[in-house]
Amino acid sequence: MSETSGITPTQYIHHHLSYWTVGQGFWSLNLDTLLFSIGLGTVLFLVLLFTARRATSGVPGKWQGFVEFILGWIHDNVKQVFHFENPLIAPLAITIFIWIWTMNFMDMLPVDLLPRIAQFVGFHVFGKDPELVYLKIVPTNDMNMTFGLSLGVFVLMIYYSIKMKGAFGYGKEFLTHPFEGPNLVVKIVLAPFNVLMNIVETLSKPLSLSLRLFGNMFAGEILFILIAMLPWWGQWPLSFVWTAFHLLVITIQAFVFMMLSVVYLSMAHTVHDSHSH
Repeated sequence: MSETSGITPTQYIHHHLSYWTVGQGFWSLNLDTLLFSIGLGTVLFLVLLFTARRATSGVPGKWQGFVEFILGWIHDNVKQVFHFENPLIAPLAITIFIWIWTMNFMDMLPVDLLPRIAQFVGFHVFGKDPELVYLKIVPTNDMNMTFGLSLGVFVLMIYYSIKMKGAFGYGKEFLTHPFEGPNLVVKIVLAPFNVLMNIVETLSKPLSLSLRLFGNMFAGEILFILIAMLPWWGQWPLSFVWTAFHLLVITIQAFVFMMLSVVYLSMAHTVHDSHSH
């Protein structure tokens, strides 16, 4: 496709990896990420709200049966790793999985479809140079989005850690775990090592969540772009194979993000014996 548009492969790749951005530096916003993430979230909310209001206790229709299957499957997986009473966790897990999966699924659309439409509208409606009109349609390809999701989980982790263990108990955990000395002197000596290890462990959780999702989705996008640069006779077979495989990837990534979030929140609810009194 880069040949038909008269641009070099480097320009083609750069254009597809550029965001529709306003502002400068730290205060810049990727409008395409916000547009598609909020838009997809709103559509999901309305669809599920409509499904819930039309649900019947009798024989469910195909759509209701499918939704109930997905919700039941997520609920069963959450119960296996989260053994505490918290009405927020199951709905949170359902929201994380469905929302991330839907954002990931945007990668299934032809790589040039929506960007070309945006270029057409930008040129004919707003008079902008098509090469200066950018649109990335997969929000989870944006590290800002994946970090935003993981930071939301991180805030809940800290909140429940303090709520379940108390501020004193949570602070004590930082000082005394994983190495607990037999007496006060040894505990004081080991405290700096415990603090360092707990800081690394705590910060690694949101980092691993965000970077894993971003890395897999970004790699998938790059491969789709490279396939789109091939002649038409080479695009179709490779696109079919990679699309089929990537459908599995986007599902696994949504599932992994959900399950790790639940595991981290379960760890935040866990009170060690030394903190239970």
